[in-house]
Amino acid sequence: MPERRSLGSRVAIGVIALLLVGGVVVAIASFAYGRQAARSAYDRLLLGAANDIAETITIIAGQPVTDLPLSAFQLLALAADDRIAYAVRGPDGALLTGQDTVTPANPPRDGGAENIWFSDAAMGGEPARFITVTRRFAERDFSGTVTVTVGQTLRARNDMALGLTRDALIATAIGGLALMGLALAVIRRAMRPLDHLAEDLLARDPRDLTPMDSAVPAEVAVMIDAMNRFMRRLDRQIGSMKNLISDTAHQLRTPVAAIRAQAELIAEEPDSRKRDLMLGRLSRRTRSLGTLLDQMLARALVIHRTDSAQRLPVDLRDVALEVVESRDHELLSPQTEVELRIGPDPAMVLGDEMSLVEAAKNMFNNALRHGQAPVRIGVSTEGDKVSLWVEDAGNGPPPELLDRMGQRFERNAASRGQSAGLGLSIVRAVAEAFEGELTFERRETGFRVALTLDQIEETA
Repeated sequence: MPERRSLGSRVAIGVIALLLVGGVVVAIASFAYGRQAARSAYDRLLLGAANDIAETITIIAGQPVTDLPLSAFQLLALAADDRIAYAVRGPDGALLTGQDTVTPANPPRDGGAENIWFSDAAMGGEPARFITVTRRFAERDFSGTVTVTVGQTLRARNDMALGLTRDALIATAIGGLALMGLALAVIRRAMRPLDHLAEDLLARDPRDLTPMDSAVPAEVAVMIDAMNRFMRRLDRQIGSMKNLISDTAHQLRTPVAAIRAQAELIAEEPDSRKRDLMLGRLSRRTRSLGTLLDQMLARALVIHRTDSAQRLPVDLRDVALEVVESRDHELLSPQTEVELRIGPDPAMVLGDEMSLVEAAKNMFNNALRHGQAPVRIGVSTEGDKVSLWVEDAGNGPPPELLDRMGQRFERNAASRGQSAGLGLSIVRAVAEAFEGELTFERRETGFRVALTLDQIEETA
């Protein structure tokens, strides 16, 4: 058996992966922010030192002279592990003071202050950051620009950037662990209805097919509703099987015993005239038993198909036409006039064609047996409803029987024992399976039985 992972573990793995991806993004952003913050802080120190040196430049005897201020080196000394370099040059590039290896970089072309710019270069084989500040003089005995260049290695900057990144990652890790713990607790709590559902299913009696409690979260309710619909279908199937077994045992015992008794009496009857009469009664009982068996099996088949067969668009006009074209009425009641009334417009419903045809045949045959000529079968549309109806010219059953019409083995008094009482029961089962309705109506033209279903749009 393949290893099965729980839904909780899958969600937990997804949350952990999301937190890890978020941690990587935060680490990258923290490092970028740390570098930017460190560069901005130490660039200000370089700027302050360069400005301090530039401000001490004076013109003496027509030559620029600088007195290096202590404050400039105190600023640069804040990065104790870094090396520094500086150079002060005159208008012709001549070195006034500092290291000859330090040369001012060309000013940038893309803007910035005209007299201040930064550059990156090497200092003794180590990366460094440089700033160049210019100071213009226009005096009687001297005119020109003096440049001050100050450089510093990047050790303190890198340490500051790493420190900021480390602190951000520590805070992120602590927060991530806290969020992970909270997420696992929330996931466990969210999965609790599934545990209760599993416990409920395990504790149920195998014969208990009642609906399960639907007071659960919406995500779980979808599964509960599907399970309840499945159990309802299964309950109907089992109920149909139980009814078929009990009906068979109950309804067949008497006619089978009567047929056996009559067969024995016929075998012992010497009078041929009486034997012929007894054979006639035996033939009628045999036909009645065959009708009972046909309807019992038809009812069981219809209930099974309404739960298992795929529902497809069906035109009720085709159903009515098939009932008439099967010409069963010519055998059941050859003297009865039959009329078909269907219109030109489609009457589409969603259902199983075989079950609908079986229901229509039972309504039609019921009218042929117990109604008065003429018998009409047709289809009519009213709003979003479509009705498949059968009507005869009679008054229908007595009012006290109307409420019981459609129940199993309910015989109309007019049947005189010639019906099994299952015909309209089959129609009612089809109506309930397809969310429809079985109705009985006395009209001016006669008694009408109608199977009414929801109409759907015609498919191409």
